[in-house]
Amino acid sequence: APVVTALLYMMVFVVAVRGAAPPIHGTPFAVFVAPGLIMMQILNNAFANASSSLLQAKFNGLVGDFMTPPLTPVEQVLAFALGAATRGVVVGAVTFAAILPFAALPITHVWAVLYFGISAALILGMLGIMAGLWAEKFDHMAVVTNFIIMPLTFLSGTFYLVDRLPEPFRTASHYNPFFYLIDGFRYGFIGHAEGSLIAGVGMTAGLVLAFACLCLWMFETG
Repeated sequence: APVVTALLYMMVFVVAVRGAAPPIHGTPFAVFVAPGLIMMQILNNAFANASSSLLQAKFNGLVGDFMTPPLTPVEQVLAFALGAATRGVVVGAVTFAAILPFAALPITHVWAVLYFGISAALILGMLGIMAGLWAEKFDHMAVVTNFIIMPLTFLSGTFYLVDRLPEPFRTASHYNPFFYLIDGFRYGFIGHAEGSLIAGVGMTAGLVLAFACLCLWMFETG
């Protein structure tokens, strides 16, 4: 399903506007958009994996299945976070393979693709853990998805250059953590970044550590 969604986006934003969208920094529009679509699937699926696992366990009365075994809070956080990150990375890899016929993506910096791709999956996986532990019903989860995840994803330069936005939206976009995740991931493919790579690397590492500490605290306190 995520691959089909990504291909539909490619049809709408690339095939339908082919010839109308000019190259961006010398990069064809299809190649510019493709890394953002891959990252969007990584983010959404990592979040969905952790949040749905915990929320469904609540509704089905299965919380005891992972609370009864002698697992420490650290092991529980690692299990849920790494499981979510695995799903995000695998879906991202399959989406990359499906998009290749539409956009011949070069890989100029492998470290950036791996660093930002895996880090994004971990960040959204841990955000999914926090949402799953907090939510008491599916409406609560819909609030997080529709009012936090979706706006941050679409307003992060997935389909456009944030530098072309009018103020104050241009400045506000640089405070969006998803912007640095997508910008760094795209840099790994096309070799061009809109924002500061140093800021992106630091912010990403800081979010991983901060979210890990929050998840650990939530598991420790119940």
